[in-house]
Amino acid sequence: MKIIVPMAGRGSRLRPHTLTVPKPLIPVAGKPIVHRLVADIAGVLNEEIDEIAFILGDPAFFGEDVVESLKELAKSLGAKPSIYRQLDPKGTGHAIMCAEPSLSGPTVIAYADTLIRADFDLDKQADAVIWTKKVENPEAYGVVNLNENNEIIELVEKPETFVSDQAVIGIYYFKDVSALKKELQYVLDNDIINGGEYQINDGIKRMMANGKVFKTGTVSEWMDCGNKEVTVETNQRMLGFLAEAGEDLISENISKENSKIIEPCCIAEGVVLKNSTVGPYVSIGQGTIIEDSTVKNSIIQSHSVVKNATLDNAMIGNHATFDGNFTNVSIGDYSQLR
Repeated sequence: MKIIVPMAGRGSRLRPHTLTVPKPLIPVAGKPIVHRLVADIAGVLNEEIDEIAFILGDPAFFGEDVVESLKELAKSLGAKPSIYRQLDPKGTGHAIMCAEPSLSGPTVIAYADTLIRADFDLDKQADAVIWTKKVENPEAYGVVNLNENNEIIELVEKPETFVSDQAVIGIYYFKDVSALKKELQYVLDNDIINGGEYQINDGIKRMMANGKVFKTGTVSEWMDCGNKEVTVETNQRMLGFLAEAGEDLISENISKENSKIIEPCCIAEGVVLKNSTVGPYVSIGQGTIIEDSTVKNSIIQSHSVVKNATLDNAMIGNHATFDGNFTNVSIGDYSQLR
């Protein structure tokens, strides 16, 4: 089994945090989004992963530090790492074809701006499986249309009339991904463009037209990391899941002086808490200092300093300094707000 992860986009909706760090490497509950996503997918598949291929953008942004972290992620799951580049952002279908040498055999393709909780058996008799989540407002999503055999016969983007309540979340399984490669090559060769880009959906629709059987795999939780607000909310939900599973989220190597932690929180090693209350639902990265502050429902990354603050629904980057009375803030790496 292979996992292919397109992650070439810079993540403009999560600025200023993605001005210096690719969105899939923004931490949620103490780990980068892509690390959590890939590990969760591997857990659902419950079988050996032979290769994990990452499709990155411009090397000036997705540099060697990013490459090394992704290689280590693959190796930690016993898989061979492969790195590809999409230097010209031409859409999801184009991104997948940038990994053409890896497009063979059983494969999961997953876009790295979402997190999941799932527990289902993958239907390996199907030619492909599209992972979905039941939603209350399907008109806001791309959804699947099912026949009487619960096979997917159509993908419908933001339907004006009810089609189904199963939204496509951006994770796909292909029994042999070379079938998708063939159809995406046709899309590229014939310049089939939607929304100004080459889309994976056009390859999938051609597979369906050629009689390939698509089924659904429904996840119990689908958490977006598209912008600051939903990323903070996802951090909150993920901390709740991890605490419920009994994971130890607070490092033993922290300094706490006249301070209180209200769990669940994820607090990395080297964090200093002084005259502060932290939690619930706070993630704090390595080496950060929190002093004379109250922080809840927030993400504060590594080696930052927060003083004299009352923070709620806040997101603060790495090596940042925050000193003030603002509450709902979002400042990126190496920023100062005094």
